[in-house]
Amino acid sequence: MLLAAGLAVGTLSLRLTGYFLGFRLPETGAWARAFSALPGCLIASLVTVILMTASTAEWGAAAVALGTALLMRSVPLSMLIGVGAVWFFRTLF
Repeated sequence: MLLAAGLAVGTLSLRLTGYFLGFRLPETGAWARAFSALPGCLIASLVTVILMTASTAEWGAAAVALGTALLMRSVPLSMLIGVGAVWFFRTLF
């Protein structure tokens, strides 16, 4: 019970800290541009690390997801089709 309460307090404090620090982020300038590019950079770095040791199935799925992203300009759709492509290529190969 005490552990659950401690975890709940920790989770709430992390969320509130992020919420309140978000108001202090700059809205213009170089830092604002850097923060707006950060989510895409994180996804690209995670995909790069995965592809460094990936098999043919993952490379094929990455190509399909990239094609979807370029054609549809939708991140959720690209991710969904990429996951489906990984499943398909792993089943196929």
